[in-house]
Parts: sequence; structure tokens; C-alpha cells
Amino acid sequence: MVKYVKGIMIIVVCFLLYTGLSVYSFGLQDNDGKADAAIVLGAAAWNGKPSPVLKERLNHAIDLYKKEKVDYLIFTGGTAPGEIKSEARTSKEYAIGQGVDPDKIIIEEKSAVTEENLKYALEEVRKKHLAFDSYTLVSDPLHMKRSVLLAKQLDMKVYSSPTPTSAYKSFEAKLPFFFKEWMYYTGYIVTTPFR
Repeated sequence: MVKYVKGIMIIVVCFLLYTGLSVYSFGLQDNDGKADAAIVLGAAAWNGKPSPVLKERLNHAIDLYKKEKVDYLIFTGGTAPGEIKSEARTSKEYAIGQGVDPDKIIIEEKSAVTEENLKYALEEVRKKHLAFDSYTLVSDPLHMKRSVLLAKQLDMKVYSSPTPTSAYKSFEAKLPFFFKEWMYYTGYIVTTPFR
């Protein structure tokens, strides 16, 4: 019985180490491919301006657009309690200010979590009758593994393009974000067979 329990504990620890390493290492990869659109996953807007986290995501997506790696930018995210504008609308205004053609911007303003970011972004693309085949996901490195997994669950062809700069710079800032993504990703893997 003791050997049985030890065996289970070893398996659990190895699984957790594997998922943690996956989250970290995946964020180091950048699939430098051409896609129809970049989907910028939502982050906070503060008083109608991008938060530092959102601003880094926007700058990276705008850079992809200007380098013609994507044709469209899709901004996601609803309005948080107490805020004056949605994350998506704030993002759109920022991008226009950086020289992005407004006709090349799509926004969805209903989402509150990553899965909704993707789902509602697809809905907006379909509403506009745009035949997009591929998407580049833009977010912070530690967010990429779970985001790509969620996108593939929606049958999306996606490339991962984490921000080369991040507002999560210090160890103290990165660690809670890492643990959150690690637990979310692990939980998603464990519960997927029951969905």
C-alpha cells in the first residue's frame, strides 16, 4: 500500500513538473509565420488607457501589422467594473493613434476571460464575413501555452507570438502569473476528458 501511494505521488509530481515546464518553455517560442489576423488577448484598461500589460501586447501586435506579418488586428476584452471603456475599444484607439488603418481593426467587447476572448473574436470575424484561415495569438509569454490550447479546442489554426517585452519583469511579478497559468493549464488538461 505504501509503495502504491508513493508511486502515485511520483506520477503526480512528474506530471506537475511537466505542465509547469511546458507553460514556461512554450512562452519562449515565437512562430514567426504570416497569418490573416493577430488576436490580442485582453488585459486591463485603466481610465480609457491601456495598462502596462495591455500596452506591451498592443505594441507587439502593431509591430506585426506594420511588418505585414498580419493583415488585421483583433482586439478583445469587455469593460471592467468602474472603467469607462472596454479593453477592446481602448486598444483600438491606441492602435489608430499608432497609425493602424481603422478598417483593419476588429473588436469584440463582451469577453471577460481568455476562452471568451477567442470565441467572441471568431464571432466578430464571421459577422463581417471574412474568410480568415489563420491567426496569430498575442499575449504575455506565460499566457501562451493555455491560450493556444484553448484556440485549438475551437478548431482555430493559430501561431504563438508572445510579447518580447512584458510588464511582468521582476521575479516577484512573474511568479504569481506563472503559478496562475500553471494551475489553469494543469486544471484544463486534467478536466478535458470530462468536457
